[in-house]
Amino acid sequence: MKKLLFLPLIFLVLIVSCKKDVVMPDNALTPAMARDSLYYIMKEWYYWYNLMPEVTEVTKENYNDPYELLEAMRYKTLDRWSFVTDYDEFNAEMQGTFVGHGFRIGLDDSDNARIAMIYSKSPLFTNGVRRGWIVQKIDGVDVAPLLKSEDGTAYSDLIGPGVSGITHIFLFKRPDGTEVTIPSTKTSFTVNSVLLYETLQLSSGLTGHLVFESFITPSSDELATAFAFFKANNIKDLILDLRYNSGGYLYIAQTLASYIAGNSYKGTVFAKLQYNNKHPEENTNFLFQNTDYSLALPRIVVITTRATASASEAVMNGLKPCVNVVSIGDATNGKPTGMNGWPIGKKYWMWPVTFKMVNQNNEGDYFDGIYPAKTLPDDITHDFSDREEVCLKEAIHYLETGSVSTKGGPPFKHSPQFSEKPEWMNNAFVLEK
Repeated sequence: MKKLLFLPLIFLVLIVSCKKDVVMPDNALTPAMARDSLYYIMKEWYYWYNLMPEVTEVTKENYNDPYELLEAMRYKTLDRWSFVTDYDEFNAEMQGTFVGHGFRIGLDDSDNARIAMIYSKSPLFTNGVRRGWIVQKIDGVDVAPLLKSEDGTAYSDLIGPGVSGITHIFLFKRPDGTEVTIPSTKTSFTVNSVLLYETLQLSSGLTGHLVFESFITPSSDELATAFAFFKANNIKDLILDLRYNSGGYLYIAQTLASYIAGNSYKGTVFAKLQYNNKHPEENTNFLFQNTDYSLALPRIVVITTRATASASEAVMNGLKPCVNVVSIGDATNGKPTGMNGWPIGKKYWMWPVTFKMVNQNNEGDYFDGIYPAKTLPDDITHDFSDREEVCLKEAIHYLETGSVSTKGGPPFKHSPQFSEKPEWMNNAFVLEK
């Protein structure tokens, strides 16, 4: 069974049978040997192999390791996603193992630094911190100016590496205006990819509301719990919040889409994977599945931002021929591609873009993103369940009236946000067993 993965760094990965050609003994692997393995993979499997900058067998020796070589060979016109990463770190991330404080931070329209997202098992969450809290200082340093300058290096230096035991002192302002100082020590915990599920009683009927952050291994059980709840409550519509979901496993995206579309679509195409012309035999169809929690919804509203990528976009595009999919927020990232993964010597994972995805109507190529019916900013001044949150409020308006509001929303601007997660998490992955 093939499994696809979409990650927060917007990628899709597939481990293919040819991986046996590049496996090396752990104790013999050198950076140069890993570089040579990547060279073969890119020449043979890279989706844009015929558009890469020219690197020959001779000139590849100019690059010390696979990280350098990938940057030299990547087709930069379209490819923002191919990556090489540490073997153990990748495996831990995809299993949901996280080391850190467990939050995402951004700027609101008044240039306040605020918590945009926080995991329920994180150290700060257990101390009461929630989305929307203002972060005034970390270790005495004003945070907002760092975010406003979009100085990712300075912010990374301040927050430090993802290592257990590192303590920072946070000065927060709560929603009621009071200040609180909270020391937080980075720890290892399992993230919750389902940040919220609930029902909303609307004039249009009972509606499900799901905030979903990544397609990782624990997501299967989390989604099953959420959709069992939705089915038991016989929801009529669904608001699917994917604003921070940058991807992960495609098989989980397939399951999510199957819950929504319903069992009547079993066996029809959810997504077609199209490889380069060297490997047409790898072209694969992912089909809608029969599920225990089939909802057969006629419409959904999806909340999106530029961080919505890969597997998330595949869900939207794959459902499009079956369900009325309306999006609210910002345009998505624009990654209609996915990746196969090669583990090299249990030291590296190599994830080049290896295929393009289209739906059953052969629609895809949304490299500029999937644009919303109503453009609105990410309102980090309110929690996800607050009906005054700008995007949720507009989603409710659409479901109750059948159209987006005509009045203008708040001023729109792209405000910087920083996450503790690695950049490669924005992807869609395919795994083969």
